[in-house]
Amino acid sequence: MIFHRSDCLLYAVTDRSFTGKKTLEQMVREALASGVTMLQLREKDLDERRFLEEALLMRKLTKYYGVPLIINDNVEIALRCQADGVHVGQDDINAAEARLAIGPERILGVTAKTVEQAKLAEAQGADYLGSGAVFGSQTKKEALPMTLDTLSAICKNVSIPVAAIGGITASNVTKLSGTGIAGAAVVSGIFGQCDISLAVRTLKDKLIEVVNP
Repeated sequence: MIFHRSDCLLYAVTDRSFTGKKTLEQMVREALASGVTMLQLREKDLDERRFLEEALLMRKLTKYYGVPLIINDNVEIALRCQADGVHVGQDDINAAEARLAIGPERILGVTAKTVEQAKLAEAQGADYLGSGAVFGSQTKKEALPMTLDTLSAICKNVSIPVAAIGGITASNVTKLSGTGIAGAAVVSGIFGQCDISLAVRTLKDKLIEVVNP
């Protein structure tokens, strides 16, 4: 799948902790049907077998909806399920190693919290960056807040798209206007909502205004 800047517009990141009456599959299907533009499967607590099973299921769903599937951290799982790409953090395999492992055709996302990290990730082959936490984070309590000035500086210093992340919801997303982001990666703002479809549609409408002021 060819990667486009617009794929970063509304980038849904899964979190199993929000499952209750609905399964993760049901929640993801609802999000995809409502218009998310990219999906990252993030599984910190599953063993490799269950992670692969989940990844294969998500591969089917994302193919049906024509949305890129990104696997968080795990290059082997990304390759085995034929995902469109992988996202790595600063404490994971470095971007250059990840690029070598997945080849030139797959998408590589990298977490960047400083301008220096952003420029290095781009030089090492990243296709997009995830930067934050812009409004704190419900899912990563240890994530340090990022100022909007830093986010803007990262966007200005790289040519690849940047997706803001961290506590982004429909009620605060417009504060990101003018930063230069290509979109937002959202966890609880989608999967932590009672009405996932409404959350996705509202976020997407607002993000279109944010990235195309």
